[in-house]
Amino acid sequence: MLSSVRELSAIIKGLAKRRKEKEKEVAVLVDGPNILRKDLSPQVDLSDIFRIASNYGRIRVAKVILNKYASDKLIDAVSNTGFTPIVTPGKVEVSLTMEAMDIISNDQIDVIVFVVRDAGYAPLLALAKERGKDVVVIGSEPGFSVALRKTADETINLSEIAARA
Repeated sequence: MLSSVRELSAIIKGLAKRRKEKEKEVAVLVDGPNILRKDLSPQVDLSDIFRIASNYGRIRVAKVILNKYASDKLIDAVSNTGFTPIVTPGKVEVSLTMEAMDIISNDQIDVIVFVVRDAGYAPLLALAKERGKDVVVIGSEPGFSVALRKTADETINLSEIAARA
């Protein structure tokens, strides 16, 4: 009986400690046309992106921004991996930036995972950091911007991971 009381006490202490340690809330934004390309090595799998992002906390927002040329099959595939597809009639970069600005101003989001390759997003990443967000960038070669890598708090290069496997 005494050992079960000790075990129960340890469990309760563990649960209390977990409650004190707030799990981080995560948002994931993907530049669809720039990331979901057949010429990337390796090809990006959204399920892998979701798994990687979930290591940073609980995913609250997961969106893939697509252009007007996205096929119904691609839109369905995005939905089936847990992401919300957003099809924009204009520039993907503008829509992703608008989504990011909403997330940056959301006090409930702690970590933003940007799945992008283009250096044009570096000022957006810098702004997110200035506003207190942890910034992770996930990208792949060719063309994974050095500016993005240096701006983010953490960088994951899918090409390097694939080369080691």
